[in-house]
Amino acid sequence: MGTLYYGGSATPIHIEDRSLAHLKVVIATKLRRGESFTVTWTHDDERQGKSTIWVHPSIPLGFVFDDPEPPPLSREWIENLATSANSSGGIALAAEHLDDQTPDPAPQAVEVTAN
Repeated sequence: MGTLYYGGSATPIHIEDRSLAHLKVVIATKLRRGESFTVTWTHDDERQGKSTIWVHPSIPLGFVFDDPEPPPLSREWIENLATSANSSGGIALAAEHLDDQTPDPAPQAVEVTAN
């Protein structure tokens, strides 16, 4: 289970390592371009509901992964997250749909484009 530290909040956001790795790629690309957006996720613990954060280049973020080895990345999942980041609803973090369990050998080549 990875952790996202957002802004000055002492409350960590726990996200599974593989999901966090995909989210990190999209967030880093958007912030490098100076773009702001929202990220929403459903609570998976005893809390009900969901949370949303506003991601902006001026707000500090930290990504901490439990596993020292980076997980394999899926080009399709990155593209889906990037598409949602470019929408008015922002990123809606959801579980990856795995039709094919084979990881993409070159996910770093994904171009994230703005709409």
